[in-house]
Amino acid sequence: MTKALDTKRPAFLFLGAPGSGKGTQGKILGSIPRFFHCACGDIFRSLDTRTALGQRFVDYSSRGELVPDELTIELWKAQVDNWSDSHVYKPDIDFLVLDGIPRNVPQAEMISSFLEIHQVFHLSCPDREELARRMRKRALKDNRIDDASERVIQQRISTYVEETKPILEFYSDALVTNIDATRPPVQVLHDIIGKIVSLPVYKETAKIVS
Repeated sequence: MTKALDTKRPAFLFLGAPGSGKGTQGKILGSIPRFFHCACGDIFRSLDTRTALGQRFVDYSSRGELVPDELTIELWKAQVDNWSDSHVYKPDIDFLVLDGIPRNVPQAEMISSFLEIHQVFHLSCPDREELARRMRKRALKDNRIDDASERVIQQRISTYVEETKPILEFYSDALVTNIDATRPPVQVLHDIIGKIVSLPVYKETAKIVS
């Protein structure tokens, strides 16, 4: 790889409203060698609360307060570094597949110091009724009845529109690929993989791996 990729870890970012399927696509892509799916939710569920960082997280969450952006990114990066140190994730040949982080523009600015985002996949689903239907189905499947309420669903969609969607404007148009997420998952995956394999950074990495 080039020197630029040695200093910043290569990554792809999945961005979309709740119910758009970014978690599904992230998991599928992460099952392919040389891609490492990094879901924000998984990181915080596996957080070691015995560490100093973990205790800081508990201090906020136990009071029902939002965890500051700086601490969120610090916790996230610490876990990614742990995966790297244990060779589960190999930053010299693996692409990080980001799902659920960054959550806002300040977080996007923070991760830019150590990650190189090579493409943002915007899973677009303008039909809010379809998003709500998917979220209800998932909540019931996971036995999270409260999350299936209309109030919670609309709140989550509004939070995405107000806080997370502006991330699209943080990156240049050339880095953003809009994908119609209302289609079947296999068609969405087809478009994602088609774009990735066309990127010069992927072709360069593929030569090294082979």
